[in-house]
This record gives sequence, structure tokens and C-alpha cells, in this order.
Amino acid sequence: MSRYLFGLGRLVARRRWWVLAVWVVLLAGAIGFAVGTGGKTTDSFTVPGTESQDAVSLLQQRMPAFSGAQMQVVFATPGMVKVTDSQPSAQIEQVMAELKGLSQAAAVVDPFQAKTVSPDQRVALGSVQFSVSAGEVTEETLGEVDRIAEPARDAGLEVEFSGAVYPGFTAEVPETPEIFGIAAAFGILLITFGAVVAAGLPIVTALIGVGIGLTGILGVASFVDVPAAATSLALMLGLSCGIDYALFILSRHRHNIVLGIPAAESIPLAVGTAGSSVVFAAVTVIIALCGLSVAGIPFLTVMGLTAAGAVLVAMLVALTLLPALLGFAGGTVARFISPPLHPGRPQEVARIAAYEPERTVGHAWGRFVTRFRIPLLVLGIAVLGVLAVPVTRIHLGLPSGESQPESSTAHKAYDLASRSFGPGFNGPLLVVTDLSNATSQDAAQTVMSRLRQEPNVAAVQPGGTGDGLVLIQVVPKTGPDDTATADLVSRLRDDRADIVNGTGATYLIGGTTAANIDTSNRLAEALPVFLAVVVGLALVLLTIAFRTVLVPLSSIVGFILSVFAALGAQVAVFQWGWGADLFGVVKTQTLSFLPIIILAIIFGLSSDYQIFVVSRIKEEHSRTADAITSVQNGVAHSARVVTAAALIMFAVFVAFTTVDNPIVKPLAFTLAVGVLLDAFIVRLTLVPAVMALIGNRMWYHPRWFARYVPDLDIEGVELERRFERDAEAEVPQSFTGTS
Repeated sequence: MSRYLFGLGRLVARRRWWVLAVWVVLLAGAIGFAVGTGGKTTDSFTVPGTESQDAVSLLQQRMPAFSGAQMQVVFATPGMVKVTDSQPSAQIEQVMAELKGLSQAAAVVDPFQAKTVSPDQRVALGSVQFSVSAGEVTEETLGEVDRIAEPARDAGLEVEFSGAVYPGFTAEVPETPEIFGIAAAFGILLITFGAVVAAGLPIVTALIGVGIGLTGILGVASFVDVPAAATSLALMLGLSCGIDYALFILSRHRHNIVLGIPAAESIPLAVGTAGSSVVFAAVTVIIALCGLSVAGIPFLTVMGLTAAGAVLVAMLVALTLLPALLGFAGGTVARFISPPLHPGRPQEVARIAAYEPERTVGHAWGRFVTRFRIPLLVLGIAVLGVLAVPVTRIHLGLPSGESQPESSTAHKAYDLASRSFGPGFNGPLLVVTDLSNATSQDAAQTVMSRLRQEPNVAAVQPGGTGDGLVLIQVVPKTGPDDTATADLVSRLRDDRADIVNGTGATYLIGGTTAANIDTSNRLAEALPVFLAVVVGLALVLLTIAFRTVLVPLSSIVGFILSVFAALGAQVAVFQWGWGADLFGVVKTQTLSFLPIIILAIIFGLSSDYQIFVVSRIKEEHSRTADAITSVQNGVAHSARVVTAAALIMFAVFVAFTTVDNPIVKPLAFTLAVGVLLDAFIVRLTLVPAVMALIGNRMWYHPRWFARYVPDLDIEGVELERRFERDAEAEVPQSFTGTS
């Protein structure tokens, strides 16, 4: 692989103006594609093959007006005023009457007609049934909803909204996290390289890659449903991977420059050596993200594919645009800044790393790890194990009003309904009852009567009729995220035959709450399968990369420890509320799709660091054939770069934890913790300790193994040897990069 990447690096460096022009055209084309198509993301989730989705399909066929999203309207009065008093009741009736005039409203239920007024008469619940799904409700319609509620608010009423769709339910992620992440990354790169140009190039290339990736996703969103969280995920991965991949190649190039290799020769050599690790790492991330499709859930598949696309663009930019820009930069990547307090320090650090790596902090850490390998193994595994303990109490679910920021209208509506009526009124179940073959006139009443007798049912109400269907609302006593509500859904499905016995009726359990429960169950079922796929993939890819079995096994064990420790930290903070005020989170359940996404991403990112660290160790081992020395030297060469890369990813992910979004915040938090643990505890501590403990046997493989497993030379050892031979012969111009 290295010889082909060497040729690519040499080509793009020589044709740098053309390469730059191509990427500028691609960026302009992607922006034009997004603007021209006008694609928008959505927050609606569908899971084919579930009973809740079958209920939606039945409604679309026979009662299409009731197949759309529902919005709950919550009215509350201040002080001792009651909603039944003349002025508040008139305002409420006026609001509900105007909501009936919405172009996309199929049905509007007045709280006084439905008798959904709290016992203290301080809160009233109304609802709006839309004729379209949440993603199809227009911004104009939601803006009109806010306008209709404004006079009632001005009159002193509190008017809040919740449900599948409501004003502000698609709150956009602000630009602040990206700015903070980029600023932090630039600071880390400036410290790492000690040169402004070297620090700026990875930022520039990553931004171009992210621009192409995000605009491409928005363009695709006009043709397929793209979850709103997909853009945030693609942005986080595109930005962090883009900077890291450029960092790996640029650090190798700058190392070559300091050693005295001319820039024209150093660029293709850096692409051929570090570029091999970038390709392998990126492909691993891409395959893992594409593997999310094994769950068979459309929105998760789209999230994986769009994020994989962003990583693919980041890889291509690092392999082509970065070398082209390095060609423009020439020797300026080694033009060091001179800090006032430590003049000449950056240049001294670079020269020590190039000529005397045994004097570096990385080498000191390598010596420490190899000397105390057994205590560090015990301590590291113990720390990760303790952090993983909360995973045993994980509770999966999807976002509801309770998980929204406390300042949001959905959270306020949730609290008002819970206090005044009970938590179950925030997530009623929709029982779609088919009376086409009913044997009696009172079949619907019989079914409703039997539903009322079920445990954990607070209320049963009729919700509409049409074309042989009767809609029945079943209100649980527990909230939509409570495990008791999930048990109720399962019981109503299991007891279906007894509930409809003698009526000739049939029913399906649907609605937003049931759909969320079905989605969580489907994801929980897919998780073991996906974990097996990821572990098997890791074993194959890393075996091919390093041509040994023990390295992949150590990597997989470390990856599993990192993932479960990160998920454990997420459960402790978001589910148990430990440090919730510090992180500004609302205590809630764990997102049902978070574990499977974290598995995919942490697997890919951990493979990045594994490949970069172990490839340098293997490179040293091929020269010294000494296990301890190769670990120390390999860590010395990789520690600074891996530390910078991990801190950049950590900074980018931490920046997104400031977003008040119930999906983005826990995802960013878990990724930040996972990257930190995996890079510093697993890849720079546990893996080198294991390699030092096992010794030269770490690289053993039988003879038949060498015949069937290809040697991709991702370390670029053969490439560097050929380069050194040509340099010694003083004919570098004849070097062709073939091996």
C-alpha cells in the first residue's frame, strides 16, 4: 500500500494547483447542491416491521387524517385563577378554535369537551392531530401555532406545547461548539508543532472536508429522511477525524524536514508511511459506521452512512489536498515560533524528537510503562472496570419532554401535565381497533371496558372513528420513559386475544410512546449482533494490518473496556444524575441508539490510535528485534502525536456537550469520555504494557499464516528502506516508490 500512496503523494504535490482547484470546485458544487435542493433534516423516527409502524400504516390506508403527528397543548393559570373562570376559558376556547383553522390540522380536541381539566382546575390539556408526519409539518404551520398562542400568553395564561411536533421541536445546533472546537484544536496543534503554518494546515483542510460533507448531507436530505442528529454526528467526526488524519501525515512530514530531507521528497514519503495508517484507520471507521445498517432501522442506517461519508471525505482531503498545500508551504511548516519566555524551545523539542528520541517525554513514558507493566495493567483494567459498572443498570429509551432542557416548552408542558394529571398523560398509547369483523354493536365499548381493567391504566378515552376503525387512547399511570409503561405495552399485546375475545375486533398498539418502546427493543436486540460484527471485523482488519493474532486480541479487549467504561460514565451522569448540575444535563434514560453508535465510533477511533501506536512499535521491532526497546521507541515516536490527536477529538466532542439537545449532548459526552480513556489508558498504557509483558511472541505467526495473509506494509518500512538506499546512492531522483 505504501508505494501507491507514495506515488499519490508525489503526484498531488507536483500538480498542487490542479488538486487545489478540484477541491475548490467540489466545495462550491456541494454548497450549490445543498442550496439548490433545499434539503432539511427531520426528527421523526420510523422502524419498519414493528407493531407501532403497522398501526401507522393501517391508519394511512383507512384513516389518513389520523396517521400524522400529534401535538399536546397545555394551558395553566397563575395564582388562584382557574381555567374554568370566564376570561381564561374564553382565551382557551379561542386558541383551540383558531388551531382548527391550521392547514395541516386534521382534528383539534378542546380540553373542556374532552374534560381534561385538572382536579384543582389550574391546568387544561388540549391536542391537535396533524394529517402529516412530524417531519412534514411546515415551519409556517408551527409559526402560526406560536402566533395563535401569543394573545393568551399576553392575557396571563401559560401556554406550553409537547408531543411529536411543536414549535421549536427542531432546535438547530448553534455554531459555538464548532468555533470552540476549532480554537482548541488550533491551540493544541500550535503547542504540538510550534509553528503557525503547521498548526493551521490541518484546520484548513478539515474545514474544507466538513464543508463538503455537511452540504452534501443537506443535499441528500431532500431525497431521503436524514435525522437532525446525523448532521451533528457528521460534523463532530468530520472535524475531529479531518484534523487528526492531517496531523498524522503532517507530523511525519515535519519530522522528515527536521531530519534534513527536502520538502519535495518528504511529502510523498510522509503520505506513503503515515498515509497508510490514515487509510487503514479511516476505512475501519467507515466500515464500522456502515455496519450500523445491521440493526435494520432506517434512521440509524442513514446516520451511519452520512457519518461514514464525512469520514471518507476527511481521509481523501488528508491524502490529496493536504500534500498539495504542503507543496505550497515548502519549508514554512518547520518555521518555528519563538515564545518570549522560552525562545527557541519549539525548535529544540523538534530536533530532540528527530535525533534523540530517547530524551523525549514519550520515551520516558515508554520506559515507565515497560518497567511497571504488571501494576499498570492491574490498575488500568480496574479503573475501566469500575467505570463500566453502571452499564449493568442501563435503561434505554428515546427523548421525551422530560429529557428536553428545563427552559424548553416541551419540558414545561411535561411537568405541568405530570403534576396535574399524572406522568402517563405525557405519553398516551394509541389502540387502533379494527371493527370490520365485529360481532356486536358494542364491541368497541367492550374492548375499552377491558382495557380499563388492565393494571397500570389510568384512563381510557375514545379518540376518533372512521372506515371501520376506532381509535382508543390508553393513558398509563406511569410516564413514557418508565419501564412499567413498556411492560404495559407488552402486556396489552400479549393479552390481545383475551381483551377482544367474543367481540370479533382486532387491535394494534401504536402512538409515539409505543413507537419509542418498539425502537428501543429493536435496538437492544440488534446490539449483540452488531457487537459480534464489530469484534469480528476488528479481528480481521487488525490481523491483516499487523500479520499477527495477539495484537488484534489485545486491541479488541481494550476497545471493549473503553466502550463499556464510556457508557458507564454516561449512565452515571445522564441516568443517575451524578454531576448533572456540573455538566448541565437533565436526568433521563439512556438513548436507545446511543450504545450501538458508540460501539461503532469508539471502535473506529480506537483502531486509529491502535494502528498509529502499534505501527511505530512494529516499525521499531523490525529494526531492533527487541520487544522492550521497540515499545519504548515506538511510544516515544507516537505519544506526542496521539496525545495531540486525542486531545483535539476530546475538545471537539466536549464543545458539543454545551448544546442543549437531548441527542447531541449525551452522544458528545460519551464520545469525549471514550476517546480520552481509550487513547491514554488503553493505547498508550495497557497495549504497550501487554506488548512488553508478552515480548517478541507478540509478533509470532506460523509459516502458513504468512502465505495467506497479505503484507500491506502499513508502517512503510520497505518504503523507507528503499528511500534510504537511494539516498545513500545519491540518486533520489530515480526513486520510483516501487517495492
